[in-house]
Amino acid sequence: MATGKQRDRTIMLIDGQSFYASVEKAAHPEYRDKPVAVGDPERKSGIILAACPIAKGRGVTTAERVGEAIAKCPDLVVIRPRMQTYITVSLLITEIYESFTDLVEPYSIDEQFLDVTGSLLGRGDAESLAHQIQTKVLLSTGVWSRVGVGPTKILAKMATDNFAKKRSEGIFKLDDGNIETELWPLSVDKMFMVGSRMTRHFWRMGLRTIGDIARLELGEFKRKMRKEMGKQSDIQAEYYWQTARGIDPSPVVSSVRGALQSVSHGKALRARLYRKLADVEVVLLELVVEVCRRARRLGKQGRVVSVGAVETDGERMLSFGRQTTLPHATSLTHEVAAAARQLFVQHWRGMPISRLFISLTQLSDDDTYQLTLFEDRTTVYNLERATDSIKDRFGDAAIMRASSLLESGVARERAAQIGGHYR
Repeated sequence: MATGKQRDRTIMLIDGQSFYASVEKAAHPEYRDKPVAVGDPERKSGIILAACPIAKGRGVTTAERVGEAIAKCPDLVVIRPRMQTYITVSLLITEIYESFTDLVEPYSIDEQFLDVTGSLLGRGDAESLAHQIQTKVLLSTGVWSRVGVGPTKILAKMATDNFAKKRSEGIFKLDDGNIETELWPLSVDKMFMVGSRMTRHFWRMGLRTIGDIARLELGEFKRKMRKEMGKQSDIQAEYYWQTARGIDPSPVVSSVRGALQSVSHGKALRARLYRKLADVEVVLLELVVEVCRRARRLGKQGRVVSVGAVETDGERMLSFGRQTTLPHATSLTHEVAAAARQLFVQHWRGMPISRLFISLTQLSDDDTYQLTLFEDRTTVYNLERATDSIKDRFGDAAIMRASSLLESGVARERAAQIGGHYR
């Protein structure tokens, strides 16, 4: 159970219900009473990214094929995803949360932790505050929120997933007062971070519910885990035992980003189209262009270039990852591209490529950089930064290399997407 100062905290995990679909229904009032899902309506083999409650009630599920969803629900309205819109709405919701507390930690695009311990004064109890937040988010964005409340992040998360999502008011509090009666009777697979494989391990140990783990002494649980999973399982055992009891000392922090270690970019490819080096080189250069642009935007340059690839002939799947250290740190496209190409050519076995990956590491600030006798690097940096400015102002497709216009290029398609989905 929550211990020590943990009992004095009030933490919320707030989840946006069917987030992508809710944003689309708010943008299309005409679909208010219709089943709506987010996916590519032109690709029946594509997947459903989100479905509204009406669609779910008709059997539509997230991650199933669009064609399968339409077969279940013929009047389903499938809307192409707009990732930039969802990001914008998510950031707006963050600002709403920050009007209640400065301790807001994004967990995903539609889930965020809030520590409201210092925000309750004058605003009633936690449930009343949760309702205020729900109302403000709904009126501002059209997204209905479900709120789990607890003295720890882990209890707030399990309160949301197992209880708040199933209640019409969308609010549930889980703490020392009801953890034994509400959480512990649940099946062990309802515990946070317990997947199907771990569930099978617990079942073999005779542990069917969360309470079966929580009621054990830690030493006894460790012995059971060692017998089932080996001597290396002690850390896992302590994690799951603490989770079952709601113990979680981690604070809600407004930023979880540490020092930047790398700048990278990758792309999944249709292997049948990337059998020749000339075709692979086009994508390799496009990835380098994006990595170097990101590095310059962050004010960074790197000295170590890494290339990763997955190649397949339809039966076998092989992969490699190699890196090289440059004479000096850089974020100039032609310097990184030359190193990346050399690495790829040296280690490619010749099979079709299904994935490419480029990264720049051993980063340093780019406010100073190495000059050379044979190249005016200052002029080249100025040229690349001017190109960056054009893209920032007019879009990624405003200026690009001629090779990206070839059939093997992916930059034009990616310019209209975020995270692999349309903006």
